[in-house]
Amino acid sequence: MSKSPQKDDTKDVRDIIQFASEFVNSTSRNIFLTGKAGTGKTTFLRSLSEITHKNFVVVAPTGIAALNAGGVTIHSQFLFPLGSFVPDTNNPDRFANNGGMHTRHDLVRKHPLNSDRRQVLRSIELLVIDEVSMLRADVLDAIDFRMKKVRNNFRESFGGVQVMFIGDLFQLPPIVKDHEWNHLRHYYRSMHFFEALVLKQDPPVYIELNKIFRQEDGGFIHILNNLRNNKTNQEDLERLNEHYRPEEAADEGVFTVTTHNNKA
Repeated sequence: MSKSPQKDDTKDVRDIIQFASEFVNSTSRNIFLTGKAGTGKTTFLRSLSEITHKNFVVVAPTGIAALNAGGVTIHSQFLFPLGSFVPDTNNPDRFANNGGMHTRHDLVRKHPLNSDRRQVLRSIELLVIDEVSMLRADVLDAIDFRMKKVRNNFRESFGGVQVMFIGDLFQLPPIVKDHEWNHLRHYYRSMHFFEALVLKQDPPVYIELNKIFRQEDGGFIHILNNLRNNKTNQEDLERLNEHYRPEEAADEGVFTVTTHNNKA
């Protein structure tokens, strides 16, 4: 007798979690865990405390992402000031009059870690960064410098701590203002986290989860994948429009999704 789809999915999720956890537990390599929505990234993260023996902390670029991940924001954990981080130690005075531009010299002299955060970063073996699509390259290089400094280990990336990046690069991108990019473009090809200088020296292992568990409708999954890859066709649009009910838009209890707060 064949197993039900729900049981098969449960087993597949366990297999994915087991595979990723074994890689975390048995190596010190940095890891980029990615996949479409519904493929098990959040399930893995929520199971991490049960499947690894390593001390770890979870951080994320924004407050909402940190809340969802059960962690804290990057700026809170590392006591980063608001602004951009220039991976330049040769000429810190060059940026002295540029508001919001910080160098490694600034992090050490003007924005040092307090004792509690130093103790946490010295004790961990694994740093998990969730929603990594929003993580800027300059912020990741600042994390690398902070970890090296606090652990007094400049020989290894992140001071010898294993880093796991979790996220989907098809989701929200990093945000950089024009005046910031005018400076940062001299160091990075783009603001995506994978352009960070530290990852050029020590690239992560790439693990992609490719089975969607959150949605069982194969046709709808196909449409979602086409939307994700910007390859929608007329058949997809007709299928979606079958569910358009303009006469119900004014009914009580109907949610309206908009692109901007002023429309909402």
